[in-house]
Amino acid sequence: MAKKKKEKEVEEKIDIQEEYDKLLEELAKKDEEITTLKEDLEKQEGETQEYVSLSQRLQADFENFKKITDKRNVEIVKFANENLIKEFLDCYEDLERSLTIENDKDFREGIELIYNKFKDVLTKEGVEEIPAKGEKFDLNKHEALMVQESEDVENGYIIEELMKGYTYKDKVLKYSKVIVCKKQ
Repeated sequence: MAKKKKEKEVEEKIDIQEEYDKLLEELAKKDEEITTLKEDLEKQEGETQEYVSLSQRLQADFENFKKITDKRNVEIVKFANENLIKEFLDCYEDLERSLTIENDKDFREGIELIYNKFKDVLTKEGVEEIPAKGEKFDLNKHEALMVQESEDVENGYIIEELMKGYTYKDKVLKYSKVIVCKKQ
C-alpha cells in the first residue's frame, strides 16, 4: 500500500508539475500579449498626438483663412459702388462743362442745381477731386498728356488740368489729365 501511495503522490506531483508548466507557458504568452498591447498603445498614442497636432494646425489655418476672407469682404463692401460712381463722373463733368454756357439764366440755375446735387452725392459717397493745377506732378494721381515750358511755373509742377481726376475712399478712380512744366 505504501507503494501505491507513493505512486499516487508521484502522479499527483507530475500532474501538479504539468499544471504548473502549463500555467507558466500561459503566463509567458500573456506577458507577450501585454508587451504587444503596450507597444500598440504607445503607437496609437503617437498617432493620436499627430492627429491632435494636425487638428490644431488645421484650426489655425482655418482662422487665418477666415480673417483673410473677412478682410476681403470688407474691401468688397467698401468699394461696391465703384463702377457706378465711375459712370456718374462722366455725367458730372458734362454738367460742369454745360455751366460754362452763359446764355439763359434759368437754364444755368437748373444746371447748377443738378450739378450741386451730383456733387453732394459724390462727396457723400467718398468721392473727392484730385487737386492738380499748381500742384507738384504725382504719378499716383496725375497723368501727363503734355509737357510745356513755362516762366510762371516751377519745373515738375502742373501748368493746367485738362481733365479732372477723382479718388474714392483713398483709391484713385480716375487720374487727372494734365500739362506739366518741364524746363530745359
